[in-house]
Amino acid sequence: MSERDLKGYWKRNLKYLGILLSIWFVVSYVFGILLVPVLNEITMGGFKLGFWFAQQGSIYTFVILIFVYVYLMNKLDREFNVQED
Repeated sequence: MSERDLKGYWKRNLKYLGILLSIWFVVSYVFGILLVPVLNEITMGGFKLGFWFAQQGSIYTFVILIFVYVYLMNKLDREFNVQED
């Protein structure tokens, strides 16, 4: 792998990490802590939405983001021909 390819690979990897961690931050901190009073006016399954985000939503989002990251990294590995077969 050339130096240019290596830098491109890591640049894209860090871009994916930044986006996914930003989504997780928004869901867990902003929705789960800062916007709880606003979201608690909405109910979902008998529970207030702010409570749901604080207790379950951030965990579900984190697990989904793990699968998204694995998918994106496998795609990136194939693009740069560094996949593990």
